[in-house]
Amino acid sequence: MFKSLKEKLKSVKKGFGSRIDDAVINETEVEEETDVSVSAPVSESPAGTPTETQNVPDTDEPVLETAESGSDDLQDDFEEDDFEDEDFLPEIEERTPAEEKPKKKGFFSRRKKEELSLVSDGTPKKKASFGSKLKVLITEREILLSEKDISEPLEELEIILLENDVAFDAANAIIEQMKTELIGQKRKIRTSSEEFVTEALRHALLNVLGEGFSLTGYIDTHEKPVKVLFTGVNGAGKTTTIAKVAHYLKKNGYSVVIGSGDTFRAGANEQMRTHAERVGVKVINHQEGADPSAVLFDAVSYAKAHNIDVVLADTAGRFHNRTNLMNQLDKIRRVISPDIVAYVDEAVAGNDAVIRSEEFNNTVGTDVVVLTKADMDTKGGAAISITYTIKKPIMFLGVGQGYDDVIPFEPQKLVDELLGDDE
Repeated sequence: MFKSLKEKLKSVKKGFGSRIDDAVINETEVEEETDVSVSAPVSESPAGTPTETQNVPDTDEPVLETAESGSDDLQDDFEEDDFEDEDFLPEIEERTPAEEKPKKKGFFSRRKKEELSLVSDGTPKKKASFGSKLKVLITEREILLSEKDISEPLEELEIILLENDVAFDAANAIIEQMKTELIGQKRKIRTSSEEFVTEALRHALLNVLGEGFSLTGYIDTHEKPVKVLFTGVNGAGKTTTIAKVAHYLKKNGYSVVIGSGDTFRAGANEQMRTHAERVGVKVINHQEGADPSAVLFDAVSYAKAHNIDVVLADTAGRFHNRTNLMNQLDKIRRVISPDIVAYVDEAVAGNDAVIRSEEFNNTVGTDVVVLTKADMDTKGGAAISITYTIKKPIMFLGVGQGYDDVIPFEPQKLVDELLGDDE
């Protein structure tokens, strides 16, 4: 389900991760260049010339400063003969053999850098490796991302969403949520950059998807019979969906009656009776061409007389621009006063399903959405967009041809599937 979108989201997550890693690397390189702990500290000489401070052994010997390299005439002044003055002899005799002969080119030789790199115990002072710094930055420190750092993957994500039939407003909401999660926020990164992005994308998707709708939870907390009216366009699968929902409710211990309110389509009554017999529920129907309001009124009356928990009311498929059919639907609503109006459409219809759901909601009202053929939908645009567009939750997804192939819509599970690494 939604395989194409899942693969593309996996790709864009890696893109985000790479850009965040680049931002971390750039910040680390800047810190390496300015980190004074890995180079000799600089001090000012009395004349104002910067000189490097060396690690001088703890001794009472006087320390003589050398002239800059290149001043050979000054360095030549310090010849061996200059130290034959008896004032210097006691100190020279106390030195170790390795230190007896002074260096002609001043007290600092080519070993200066090596000496400066020694710590107090004599072991070499190593420059902090890039890997160790990166590890510290990611696991212990905070990173501040700018919009520039992730502008390209954000654009790629938006294109992917639009290509997969996500409505523009929903796609824009996801992008804005990603910006809020990633840009300008100081956060400790204790996971990999890709996991960091995955969590941000998870929050953005859940924000758009909202919460699902539990039909069983509603039934348990409302007066019975609970009346569910199914509406939608021709060929979206309302009749089959009603049979699946009836089977689902019966498995969960609820009694159900079906009202066959599609009296205009030839063979609709027969089709509904066949489904009802297979799932083992009662169906109320009139002859073809009868008033659907009367059929559904009788179904509600039967449910009340027999203490039935739920009435599932079928209606003829219609489009929002068919005024007479929409007026008829409005009459049905007045007659039976449904507790839940469920709009049914195909997930594979993508953005068209979103547009139609919005029109139905504006015309006759909608409480929940059921999407059929979700198992055939590689894009997932309708599932992501409808809830955000009409501000109504998805109740069920149809995922196959069998009566068991209807599942309650749970946003968390859908997002887990979209962002999961399993094939």
